[in-house]
Amino acid sequence: MAATDITRHTLSVLVQDVEGIISRVTGMFSRRGYNLISLVSARTETEGINRLTIVVDANDIVIEQVTKQLNKLVHVLKVVELEEDLSIARAIMLVKVAADNTNRPQVVDAVNIFRARVVDVAQESVVIEATGTPGKLRALLDVLEPFGIRELVQSGHVALSRGPKAMAPTKH
Repeated sequence: MAATDITRHTLSVLVQDVEGIISRVTGMFSRRGYNLISLVSARTETEGINRLTIVVDANDIVIEQVTKQLNKLVHVLKVVELEEDLSIARAIMLVKVAADNTNRPQVVDAVNIFRARVVDVAQESVVIEATGTPGKLRALLDVLEPFGIRELVQSGHVALSRGPKAMAPTKH
């Protein structure tokens, strides 16, 4: 792959849980014009440390620059790029689908095939919760599309590396 080929990258970033850290991270992306696809921030197993999962479309040169710039931010403890085949990544999706008494059984069958769950039932719709890879969520949407998608919301990705090794924070 050439350095100019743009591909999707997932970064796992450990940060101190301080006010403004998300603004500093997103500000770094916007100042440099980097294409930020998603950003998820959540607590970790260590109090006071949060993990940012950042998905970026970039070439190899830009991802190296992103990593260097993130490491320069004061409250960033560690930055790791998660390789697709050596990590697990999932997103959650809620989708409201048109469903009445005539087609609800078919919608529920489709939901079950994808190991998703119906979390709300109304007279003319159902809300479905699904987790998975982008491909799985897209495939579910393709199956539900003919019934009529009324609303959709999807989270950014969360990701961890495979195997026993943990991303322990460095001491600052």
